[in-house]
This record gives sequence, C-alpha cells and structure tokens, in this order.
Amino acid sequence: MRCLVTGATGYIGGRLAPRLLEAGHAVRCLSRSAGRLRDVPWAGQVEVVEGDLSDPATLPAAFAGVDVAYFLVHSLGQHDFERIDREAARNFATAARAAGVTRIVYLGGPEPPADEHPSAHLRSRAEVARILLDSGVPTAVLRAPVIIGSGSASFEMLRYLTERLPVMVTPRWVKNRIQPIAVRDVLRYLIGAATLPAEVNRGFDIGGTDVLTYLEMMRRYARVAGLHRRVILPLRPLSPWLSAHWVGAVTPVPNAIARPLVGSLIHEAFAHEHDIARYIPDGGLLGFDEAVALALGKVRDANVETRWSNAVGGDAAAEPLLSDPDWSGGNIYVDERTREVAAPPRALWRVIEGVGGENGWYSFPLAWSVRGWLDRLVGGVGLRRGRRDRDHLLVGEALDWWRVEEIEPGRLLRLRAEMRVPGRAWLEMSAEPGPDGTSVYRQRAIFVPRGLAGHAYWAGVLPFHGVIFSGMARNIANRATR
Repeated sequence: MRCLVTGATGYIGGRLAPRLLEAGHAVRCLSRSAGRLRDVPWAGQVEVVEGDLSDPATLPAAFAGVDVAYFLVHSLGQHDFERIDREAARNFATAARAAGVTRIVYLGGPEPPADEHPSAHLRSRAEVARILLDSGVPTAVLRAPVIIGSGSASFEMLRYLTERLPVMVTPRWVKNRIQPIAVRDVLRYLIGAATLPAEVNRGFDIGGTDVLTYLEMMRRYARVAGLHRRVILPLRPLSPWLSAHWVGAVTPVPNAIARPLVGSLIHEAFAHEHDIARYIPDGGLLGFDEAVALALGKVRDANVETRWSNAVGGDAAAEPLLSDPDWSGGNIYVDERTREVAAPPRALWRVIEGVGGENGWYSFPLAWSVRGWLDRLVGGVGLRRGRRDRDHLLVGEALDWWRVEEIEPGRLLRLRAEMRVPGRAWLEMSAEPGPDGTSVYRQRAIFVPRGLAGHAYWAGVLPFHGVIFSGMARNIANRATR
C-alpha cells in the first residue's frame, strides 16, 4: 500500500516511516520543509511532499493515490495547540476523504473518565480523534498512555527525575495508575492498523503488560538502571503548575511541554479494553522493566533513533538565513572569527560536528550554563536538550538550544537559535583547506534584532561575546590540532 506519514520529522513518525518500508509499503512523507528529511538514513527510499496541514491548498498532492494516511502531528508546546491541532485534523480529514483514502490511523492519548475534567492535552487528543472518526474515512484511533523508548519526552522525564533526585518531594499524582507501553509495541500496532478491515472505525486502548503508579515506575527505573533506592515523598499541595516547573527545572523537557504532559498525569491512564488483539496479535508485549532496559541501552550506546526534540517548536525562528546577510538593510549584527589550524580539515570538522551536548561549547562553560538557566526561567528550552548522537548531526535535529539548519559534511555547520531572544540568531562554523595540509576555521555569529529590545539585547551581550566567541574559536582550533 501507499502510506502517507505526517509528522515524519517527529519522534514517532521518524521511526514509523522506515518500518513501513521494511513491511513492504510505499511511503510518502508530508513535511513543511523537505530539507528536514534530507539526511535521515531512509531519505532515498521515500517520497517527500512539501505541505502544511494548516494550509488546505498544499494537501491534495500529498494525499493523491494514498491508501493509508497517518496523523502523527501534535502542536504540544505551542501557545494555542488545541486550536492548531483542531484545524490540522479538519484539513487532514477533508483532504483524505477527497482523495479516496481508505484508512486513517491516529496515535492519540488515553481518555479520562467522563466525570473528570480532562487536561487541555487529553481534551485536544480526544477532539482530534472525534474529528477523524467522523471524517467518513475508516479510522483507527490508538490511545496510548506513557510511551517508554529512548528519546521520548515521557521517558526523558522519568529518567532525569529518577537519576538526578535520590530524594524527592513529589505531587500526589505519582500515585495514579498508568499502563506504560514500549515504543516498539506502539510502532507494531501502528503498522498493523494499516490493514484493519474496512468496517473498523473506532478507538482502541493500547498498553504494555504492567499497570503501575508513577512512583512505582520511578523506583523500578532506578532498579533497572542500577541506582540506589529512591526516597519519594508525595505531597498533596503541589499543584500541576508547580509540578510542571519542577519537571522543567530538573529534566530537559521545557515548561511549555512539561505543563500539558504533567496535566495529563493527573488522570489515571490504563487500558479499559484490549480489543486491538482481535485484529493485531500481541506478539509478546514488552513489560516495563524490559522496555526501560532497551531504552537505556540505546541511550548508553548513543544509538537514539529519534528524540522528542526532533519536531520544531512553534516559536522557533523558521526563516532560513539568506546567503547574503546584507539583505536586512544594515539591521544585522555579525561577530566573525577566523583562525589558522595546524591540522587537516577532516580533523577540524570532527571537532565542529562534535559541538554541544556532553562535549560542551569549548568556551566558558559557566557562562553557557547560566545563559541556559536564564532561558529556562523565561520559558525557553535551555541547554539540556543535548544531542541525539555524540559524533554526528542531521539537518533539522535539536542541539541544546539550537536547531541544525544546514550541514555540508566536512565543511559547514549552521545552527539556528531557539532560545528566547528579541530577534533571530544563527551560529556558523566552517572548515576550509589551508596551505600544506593545514586548515582555516571560520566562525560567524549572526543576530537580526527585532525592535529596540533586539538592539539593546545585542549591546548588552556584546562584552561577553568578546570572551566567549574568541575563546570558542581558539579552543576548537587547539582541539583539532591535538
């Protein structure tokens, strides 16, 4: 069958597309920017169509000739995510029906009991499910609770909370029951749902083999990870708002995403039925401990396929940097550094491509750390997103508070800032051949201010840039030489 995958640059979509290929299906991916999928290992095996679910005029080409369409987009972290997802679902449903799609598959969240007031996150998931089920196209809604897999936001929350806090005071929702599911089981259900009978138009609860409280999940995680037993003290007064800030302070997940995720944990989330087994055999569902062990193995081997941060946030500066910075009419600031390096370009490139994450930024670590904390305080992503792979980068993936905008292997790395600043910022690093087997390192920080606040911001940070960026250029050159 021909399968359309929306959200292919995200956590689940980026894993589903290659597995659909392995299952023998033809795959088309819908992306706002085809370049975001340029460097993934399976790029040459799929068709990529540029389009946006918020713009119906861009969708007919993506849906033409499609048998199965996967709705895997989610605007979590954006200010008005309920409205954005509602409009995206309506446009998706209309385009699927017009194109004669025979099956829609949607990965949603658990439905809280009718007598509860659902969180905005779960309310939005349920609304999208209703729109797709009412589309006139047979739809399978898979309702998954917490997904355990390397790189998932839920797993990163669990991992960092447990590893960093041997003693913690927690909100009362840690005693709510949850039925976590391994990401490989989610993917198996998604692939199997493509071949459901035409008369199936309904939702299915999916979950793993264990029903646990979040408190039990943290303690069992600690045991699997070889940590000492965690002391956890649930405290009633901690509100969801305070809980989200607590999660945001300890984990890489920013407050904008932590708030709706924590809001969902207030509700118990376990399967009330297992009807999916009538159509897709269980095939050995993974238990919680096994799922954690597999995820940790991927993290420790630096073999994380996709991460929650793959998707671009709504407040990211999406406009690419033009090749000629003078386009702005002079309203641009540039800090440029050049150094000769007594090493070949390939050695210099290894250092450039290894920047960020655990390797740091090669200059004044305290200043970078403080700037990261300040960004978190104002609702930004900070530095703790790290990197997916310790040696190699792909276009479109997150790197601390940057997004990889362009890579020319062996020559150029361009990063776009996703920190909270009054303007748009980029950082470029390049390796060029020099005489007699040496190389030249070029580094360029570019800032396009937005209004008076932007100009004031650049003036305020300029003295620090003199120290940070000069030290960065010097240390990168020295490391390449060593």
